[in-house]
Amino acid sequence: MVAARSIYSGLTMSAKIGLLSDVHASHAPVAEALSIFKSEQVDLIICPGDIAGYFDEIKPVIDLLIENNCQTIIGNHDQAYIETHTEETHTEEYNFLNNLPETLEYEIEGKRVYVVHAQPPAEQHGGIKLLDVDGELIMQQKQYWQQKLTDLQYDVLIVGHTHQVFAEQVGDVFVINPGSTQFNHTCMILTLPEMSVRTFALQGKEPVKSWNWGKFIHNQ
Repeated sequence: MVAARSIYSGLTMSAKIGLLSDVHASHAPVAEALSIFKSEQVDLIICPGDIAGYFDEIKPVIDLLIENNCQTIIGNHDQAYIETHTEETHTEEYNFLNNLPETLEYEIEGKRVYVVHAQPPAEQHGGIKLLDVDGELIMQQKQYWQQKLTDLQYDVLIVGHTHQVFAEQVGDVFVINPGSTQFNHTCMILTLPEMSVRTFALQGKEPVKSWNWGKFIHNQ
């Protein structure tokens, strides 16, 4: 893992940003998401982490992300992979994960964008949970995160980790989680400066807005 990295993009027109997350070493849904992004002619692709974990197709997944110039950060499963595969430091997949930044920052069409796996400033655990087990918005959670994000000086916050699918204005911050390509069967396209989001279903499956540990856990 490397230190947090800032990347400022000077895109000069209405920009479409492809979002996919928590791919968990499963190739087919990633390939489909990237195909959607190509068809939609996105300007940038972002993945807020968790390339590794659960499945065993990590190398072909990483190859796809590299081929498509996907801007990726480290997630908790990526960190765990690094820590448990120290005998594989010579491999492409180990070095790819080990060199991922903790966060990314952009300025696109006058909108400031921050990317982190779970929650600011650079957390890989915890995460922003806004939905109940049925995928319905929990207003108390929205109010909780509005207070927590008061000092965040960004217009858009892109996260993963919780396996929830949402794009919600939380106070001054538009918070987006594209969900897991594998478990939620979703990816998204964000358009700036319009701040509009489209969600795409993957693998011919119905999107799952709140999956497994995406269940509501009350923040104390």
